Parts: sequence; structure tokens; C-alpha cells
Amino acid sequence: MTPSSAAPARTMTVAVVQAAAPLFDTPAAVAKAEELVREAAARGAEVIVLPEAFIGGYPKGLDFGITVGSRTPAGRDLFRRYHAAAVEIPGPEVEALAAVTRELAVHAVIGAVERQGATLYCVALFLGPDGYLGLHRKLMPTAAERYLWGQGDGSTLPVVDTGTARLGSAICWENYMPLLRTAMYAKGVDLWCAPTVDDRDAWQATMRHIALEGRCFVLGANQYLRRDALPADLHPVQGDAPDTVLINGGSVIVSPLGEVLAGPLRDGEGILTAELDLDDLARARFDLDATGHYARPDVFTLQVDESARAHVTSV
Repeated sequence: MTPSSAAPARTMTVAVVQAAAPLFDTPAAVAKAEELVREAAARGAEVIVLPEAFIGGYPKGLDFGITVGSRTPAGRDLFRRYHAAAVEIPGPEVEALAAVTRELAVHAVIGAVERQGATLYCVALFLGPDGYLGLHRKLMPTAAERYLWGQGDGSTLPVVDTGTARLGSAICWENYMPLLRTAMYAKGVDLWCAPTVDDRDAWQATMRHIALEGRCFVLGANQYLRRDALPADLHPVQGDAPDTVLINGGSVIVSPLGEVLAGPLRDGEGILTAELDLDDLARARFDLDATGHYARPDVFTLQVDESARAHVTSV
């Protein structure tokens, strides 16, 4: 094939947003998310990822009055405020965000805290030109997050086909679950969206490892959160100075061969963009397809239960 007859490159521009919204102010969080999606789209992004718990908030440094075997009245009231700041799905907040992606004809993955009755879930919302497309509930909240959030089940492991690439999501430390990764690789994820609040340097190795293991683009979106985004009456363990950094970002975009295309971003809010050559997916999978030609189903198999798990069923 001569250069003149070569197939045109398949490209897509993506963005990861590094920001946080004021805690317990859901209207402000939704408005800020809308603004950030618009800004990323104005930069040409077709897929936009916002951090974990952007809508509803990530209460970094708060203990909710919990010690083993006891809860305080003040901690219970703090949870009441957190519960009130979460969003119902479907609901007006999600519809407002869906209206923006419909208008702009973009896809977005946005971290949120879902309220279903008395239980909260950490979720990734999938939105697109057709509006709200579904959600992924975090399967395993990490450490003290289990005080606040319930566990998702296998019924919310979607992969969204944009017509150009397939989007999937794992939230924060779910990215350390090898069986979850394997299940998602088997769904053919091209763009691995990783909303998170993990700002450690070690997290960068995880993002690059998943890109190499899954031979997919990785879009890691982290919060940048300062003390002054929390109400004045709260006292995080990191201190009360307004400019104290609670979450210091580290958002990054990685290629299917582990090359860092943008970031990591530190020390402030911002938007990273990258133009992806989607043909790099096939180039990278030439010598490694973890659930295809590099698998050994005669030795290892994985069963995934994707049924919804209701606690009460009427018969």
C-alpha cells in the first residue's frame, strides 16, 4: 500500500478534568460540572472524564464520629448532611448533566454519590449525545468509605459504545481488583475511565499498568481539593488552614503501550486533553490481548455474575 492509499487515521480527542466542588452544595457541584464539560468540549474533547464523587463530594479527612463500636450524634448529623447532598438517579441533577452532553454531542463519565433510599453508592455516570446512558456502582468501597457507601453488584458493569470507541469505568481502588479488570477487558474496553481521589505517586504506576495490561487508553481523572471547599464548621484531620491541600490531583492520560500522553497534573485544578490515535489499540494488541490470544482458558476461567441483587423479593 502506498502512502497515498493508506487508510486515514482514526482519531479522537479526550479530556480528563481535575477539580472538586464545594462539599454539601449539590447545585454548585452540578453547575461546576456543566461548566467543566463545556470547557473541555470547547477544547475539542469528544469524551470527558470527571473525578470520583464530584457530584455529592468526597469528604476527605472527616471521620463522621466513628470509633469501633460507637457513633456520635454529631457524626450522625454529618452523615445526614452528606446523604442530603447525594443525588437520586434518575433525577433532576442527572438530567441537567445529560442535557449538556445532548447539546454538545459529547460523551462524559462523571463521578457522583447516588442516594437510593437510606443507602449511598459511589457511582460513575455515563452520559452522551442521547442523554443518560447508565451507571457503574463501585463494587468495593475502600476502608472507611464503607461507613458511607454500599457495595454495587454485577448488574452495573456497563461498556458504552460511542460508535468510535468503547468506554468502561473502574472507580479508584477498584482498579486494583484483577478480576474486575479481567471482566472489563473481556468486554472490549478501549477507553478505560478511572475517576479517583488517589493522589499518591504510586497511583501513576497503576494507570500505566492497566494501559499496558488491557492494551487500552487510560483516562485517570482526580480531584484537586482544598480545605476551603469544605464548610467552615468541619475539621479535617489535615488541618483547618484554608489553603491546606486535601487531594492533590495526579490526573493523567496514558496510551495502550503505557506512554503518558498528558499529565500527571499536580497542585491545582485544570483540564488535560490528548488526541488519541485509535489505531494504536490494534497496534498494541498485536502481542497482548489478556482475554484473547494471550489467555489460557484451559487453565484459568472467570465467572461473572451480572445479575441485580435485591435484598427483598416479592413472590
